[in-house]
Amino acid sequence: MTTLSQALESCNMLLVDGLHAFDFRFDETGLCIELMDGRALKKYAFSPEQIGAARLEGTDWLITADTGEHRLVCMSAFSAREEDDDDAPAEEPADRQ
Repeated sequence: MTTLSQALESCNMLLVDGLHAFDFRFDETGLCIELMDGRALKKYAFSPEQIGAARLEGTDWLITADTGEHRLVCMSAFSAREEDDDDAPAEEPADRQ
């Protein structure tokens, strides 16, 4: 069975209470998340104990913090990769007919 810690190790985006979060840090001190909700900056902090006690309900992780219960969904977002110059097709000379 997957734990929230394992899921956090392999994701690069979170859905927190329905809001997308790309700016988060997960390490031995816990999980810290910052996201914008309209013009408001929201911050979430979860301790290692809270992460360990999280329970999976479908695709959502339910995690209880001092501020109440929150829903987390671990996701993998696509990101643009740098194109390798070696992989780019060679340009043909303009005077070639």
